[in-house]
Amino acid sequence: MKLLLHTCCAPCSVYCIKTLRKEGIEPTLFWYNPNIHPYQEYKLRRDCLKKYADDIKVKLVLDDVYGFDEFVCNVNTCKNNLNNRCEEYCYPLRFRRLCEYAKENGYDTISTTLLYSIYQKHDYIKWLLTAMAEEYGLKFLYRDFREGWREGQDAARAAGMYMQKYCGCIYSEEESFIGRELSKKFKKAGVSPTNSNVRKVIEENKRDGMIRPDNLEVDF
Repeated sequence: MKLLLHTCCAPCSVYCIKTLRKEGIEPTLFWYNPNIHPYQEYKLRRDCLKKYADDIKVKLVLDDVYGFDEFVCNVNTCKNNLNNRCEEYCYPLRFRRLCEYAKENGYDTISTTLLYSIYQKHDYIKWLLTAMAEEYGLKFLYRDFREGWREGQDAARAAGMYMQKYCGCIYSEEESFIGRELSKKFKKAGVSPTNSNVRKVIEENKRDGMIRPDNLEVDF
């Protein structure tokens, strides 16, 4: 097996690489993430991954594209920027490039560290990579890496890695900031904030055009 592992960042790769190596699988990491903005954020994540790959002696392929303008223009053609940008554009963009590179360079198997994150759309990623692998005549190695979420996060912090605060694009940065403000409001009201109830409020306020943290409406 020659595995090309799409890698979103160093912290998310820790548990994935450890697990694969325990299985006797040596991945090649593949960095292609033009969704990450702004540039300083992109550079921090890329350089952190470069250092980690060098430290643990794992091969890293850098498809080094910072694609702010193209990304934003294409996301704005999606049916709904908030709900559909990941499925309609962001995941397909990165995974198609993963498949192309794998096919062109002798890799027979693909996977992604996005399967590690508890915040990603796991089932959709699994479905999409299964379909794309078949389209390109590749194999998709599926693992539910989420079971090692806490272990991987703890190891990344212990190693002094840069720990990002949002998924990658400017839309997710906005949502992350608003989510933190919402969590404060939930706690002040005596309600425990969860990913689902915070997301619900963000979506409702997005539809109503009320997106500033100081005017978010929360119906408890």
